[in-house]
Amino acid sequence: MIALLVAAAMIGEVSQPGPAGRVTDVAQGQGFAGMILLSEAGQVRLERGFGKRVPQRFDRDPMASDFQAGDAWRWASVTKQITATIAMQDVAAGRLDLDAPITRYLPGFKGPTGSRITVRMLLGHTSGLPDSNAGNGAAFRPGARLMPDALCAGPVRDQPGKSFHYDNCDYIVAGRVLEAVNRKPYAQLLAERITRPLGMASVRLAGPHIGGNVGGKPEAPVNLAAYGAAGAITGNIRDLWRFDQALIDGRLLPAKARATMWEGRPHHGHAALGQWAYTVPLKFCDQPQRIIERRGAIGGVQVRNYILPERNIVLIAMTNRDDTDFGELWQGAGLGHALLSAAACQGVDP
Repeated sequence: MIALLVAAAMIGEVSQPGPAGRVTDVAQGQGFAGMILLSEAGQVRLERGFGKRVPQRFDRDPMASDFQAGDAWRWASVTKQITATIAMQDVAAGRLDLDAPITRYLPGFKGPTGSRITVRMLLGHTSGLPDSNAGNGAAFRPGARLMPDALCAGPVRDQPGKSFHYDNCDYIVAGRVLEAVNRKPYAQLLAERITRPLGMASVRLAGPHIGGNVGGKPEAPVNLAAYGAAGAITGNIRDLWRFDQALIDGRLLPAKARATMWEGRPHHGHAALGQWAYTVPLKFCDQPQRIIERRGAIGGVQVRNYILPERNIVLIAMTNRDDTDFGELWQGAGLGHALLSAAACQGVDP
């Protein structure tokens, strides 16, 4: 036994037993670089860094990581999951009607179809608003001439309700709706409703954070603040878990409002409001598992936020590599599927 432990120590640390050990084995086996957090039953079982911040960086201990638990990351479009939660709080309180036109709350909105776009369409990406990535995302670069608010009020991509099209404009405008309804800036709503009650002390809008790598090189500059309610939140991995766990525990939304937010629409790729909700087989699990998924990516940073609400399991992965391939869970392959299978099921591929 001693010989086995010594041999294991020579190639890296000995995996702890259970889901945390299995997730660690997958991350190390696939060369993941970044932070991973796993929780079960409201208790964090794994929170650690893997790999190096700088690609191709080597040192005397290749298994050591310079990613730290307190590191701030850009949460990118995971921000939309939080914005949708704030919106559903207003719905539950009777301040916001999902099926009301947005011009009820934003009478000055200059978009040509504003009187026919509902709040639900914004949260579900069926508004038909312009594509915010026009010009390769020029509106989100430092010094942009056309800012997102003006872009999102421009010529529409489609008529309201006609098609699903994932885009930042929906949540940039949704953020303005929330500000108008509550007569408070988005940053204040975020603090009062989410971060202060949950003790999420690291969270900022466009705060300092780990930079990304694109093609193995430092990413081009990004004006993160321009993403607003669609993607500007930064914070550490533990604080994102605090948000997820509060959703599971029912501390942020009444059950009915949460069920509405988590209702995946099969005809729209199982998109719900601000996240995706679906049931999918995982390797080594006897039964398919219900997953609430929210992903984010800006520049070279990627985030995967997985919640298994019936199992009270949370798995979060953050990387500063644009080429990390998480795959699609419904395809039954890829890093995301392997990590979740290890976290929720009783096995792991060798």
